[in-house]
Amino acid sequence: MNKRVGFVAYLILFVLMVLLLFPVYWMFVTSLKTNLVIYRYPPEWFPHTPTFASYISLFKSGDFIGYYLNNFIVSVLTTALTIILAIFAGYTLSRFRFKGNKFLMLSLLSTQMFPVVGILIALYSLFKTFHLLNTRLGLVVALTAMSLPFCIWLIKGFLDDIPLSLEEAASIDGCGRTGTLVRIVLPLSKPGILAIGIYTFLQAWDDFVICLTLITKDSLRTLSTGIALKYLGELSYDWATVMTISVIATVPLLLLFVFFQRYMIQGLTAGGVKG
Repeated sequence: MNKRVGFVAYLILFVLMVLLLFPVYWMFVTSLKTNLVIYRYPPEWFPHTPTFASYISLFKSGDFIGYYLNNFIVSVLTTALTIILAIFAGYTLSRFRFKGNKFLMLSLLSTQMFPVVGILIALYSLFKTFHLLNTRLGLVVALTAMSLPFCIWLIKGFLDDIPLSLEEAASIDGCGRTGTLVRIVLPLSKPGILAIGIYTFLQAWDDFVICLTLITKDSLRTLSTGIALKYLGELSYDWATVMTISVIATVPLLLLFVFFQRYMIQGLTAGGVKG
């Protein structure tokens, strides 16, 4: 009976794995076809004559390289800024008890309930007032604001789990508040810091709506908006190029999961059970 249940469980997992990985497989094999082959019916499940023409033309395209660099720069800056702000805010909420502490935490979480499209008009007006439209700085600030509440909540869960006795011992040894944070708290919070870093990078890398709203200059567009506005036409799609871009855009995310998957799971799990 147990063997049968185990077999059924593994069979279900296998089917789910196939369903989840098939779009990735189809994206990759489509990038190795020409548009003529892509529109052929019945479709080719495996390319008989694979071609790398789309990859070659993309890397020769200045527009694509520009979109990719913009995406990378904005994602890295957003991640760095979010980590710094989340650490200080999370440490403050974790170690300093003040009136309204819990209300502030609930307020941070409540911001995640509202869809981004609901604040786009206000966001556009605000950034126009401060002359932050069509700037990387404005895009970084907006993306940081979107990721910061969840990251503060997540890192606070990690900091709550660090015993206060360690900080008290460091204080007795003559270490100040900043030194304690840098030498004691941050090394112990490395899984949480990596978790919020990966989360923020993924959010910034995949963003479409905010960039579409705040950036209208083609030279400052990121990958998602660049693909949508340049390669997806009203009447026909260049699917070979789109799928090739999708494959290349997936590489940094895949590397993140390969090298930091353990920290990502550990960070999200710990943050999910702490107040």
